[in-house]
Amino acid sequence: MTNQHKKAVWFLTGSQSLYGQETLRQVERDSAEIVDGLNKTGVLPLPVANKAVLIDADGIVSTMRQANADDECIGVITWMHTFSPAKMWIKGLRELQVPLLHLHTQFNDRIPYATIDMDFMNLNQSAHGGREFGHVMSRLGLEREVVVGHWKDVRCQNEIADWMRAAVGRDELSTLRVARFGDNMRNVAVTEGDKVSAEETFGFTVRGYGVGDLVAHIDNVNEHEIDNLTGMYLDSYEVAPELAKRGSKHDALRYAARQELGLRSFLETGGYTAFTDTFEDLHGIDQLPGLAVQRLMADGYGFGAEGDWKTAALLRAMKVMAIGLPGGTSFMEDYTYDFTGENSKVLGAHMLEVCPSISAAKRASLEIHPLGIGGKSDPVRLVFDTTTGSAINVTVVDLGNRYRMVVNDVEVVKPEQKLPKLPVARALWRPQPNLAVAAAAWIYAGGAHHTVFSMALNATHLRILADMFGIEYLHIGERTAMEDFRKELRWNEVSYSR
Repeated sequence: MTNQHKKAVWFLTGSQSLYGQETLRQVERDSAEIVDGLNKTGVLPLPVANKAVLIDADGIVSTMRQANADDECIGVITWMHTFSPAKMWIKGLRELQVPLLHLHTQFNDRIPYATIDMDFMNLNQSAHGGREFGHVMSRLGLEREVVVGHWKDVRCQNEIADWMRAAVGRDELSTLRVARFGDNMRNVAVTEGDKVSAEETFGFTVRGYGVGDLVAHIDNVNEHEIDNLTGMYLDSYEVAPELAKRGSKHDALRYAARQELGLRSFLETGGYTAFTDTFEDLHGIDQLPGLAVQRLMADGYGFGAEGDWKTAALLRAMKVMAIGLPGGTSFMEDYTYDFTGENSKVLGAHMLEVCPSISAAKRASLEIHPLGIGGKSDPVRLVFDTTTGSAINVTVVDLGNRYRMVVNDVEVVKPEQKLPKLPVARALWRPQPNLAVAAAAWIYAGGAHHTVFSMALNATHLRILADMFGIEYLHIGERTAMEDFRKELRWNEVSYSR
């Protein structure tokens, strides 16, 4: 279901007819070699398609329109091999609707001191051709990513890969559909928002359904399907005795299987790749979905608790962006603090819904416990600790006049002691630069209490994604100083209010 993108990025080379046909043929050969080399690195998440050497305005406009119209093209890489007068790019750049990466490279890596002549200089003019191209994009106010370096350099390739993953996220957000079962948790501010402006800004749609629409799918699941899925649960997890085949709560496990099958049926039938629910609106459902939501997230679905459709959409996009990378991505919430000075930490969790893609255990523990809110039967859930290492927490909030993305770098650590009475999946992390600064900065920024937590992606991926949508981006990391961060907030308020 993760829908790995079988898409591509187009490679467009800039030149002109001034230098003659032989030079243009060499430009074509060099471009083909660069594209072939990039595709063979194994670093890039998507293939690069060598499309055209562009030498005049008509050809540029036509190519940009073709890129817009091709559903398989999710972005273009431009490279100026020779000097390519930028006035001829203006109309084409105004037409372009997919993300653009300006690769400021050259075919050769070294200056051939012993043999360099004017023929070589006329052919290899990327150094100033790229500056000409950059000038006109700045004058047009076009959002783009600039990567500088030799195309064989791993750093350069990794930066291209980061941009590609962001382009995948942009493409996913522009088309995904979120199913919202019930409304949001009553009186909560941050899970609200303007769905019309969200579709205008990002492209995704949010459609609301009564819980009864989902109940119809849950009730329609047959016993044979439940038998098969329940058997898979018993084989895949460390199962609490009461949930085992002859256990006192085995019927609850079967109902969890029914929920998962019903949810999958609803989402697949409607073409939804993200969804929300809320414990305050469960009429006709015996238990708040726990195991079902966790397993759907593990398969790539986006999810937001308490009706949080913005986080559901963001999680789905980040799941797709992270395909092929080590580490998982999950719905998350800062739950409680461990105040120990500079070593202070956050315990992240949720009532039920943390994705097992971030689990440290090979076989998570399948358990059933009371929930304490919602007034329903005890829900089944997977319980585990998160693997350790670097991660990010990400939120997108609606400020009324714009969207703001906030990203905090964190370091996930192993709990100092066991948590035998905490019956939920959880992660323990040190926020960067420390809890005092990170939490204050997050609060000043108006960040949500729900986040997308990822051990696969990094802040660069999200910064590029925010740039592609033209939304505000704030990064809280090891170098964040509160005075500077608050200045950035003030400057952004002026910049984005124009």
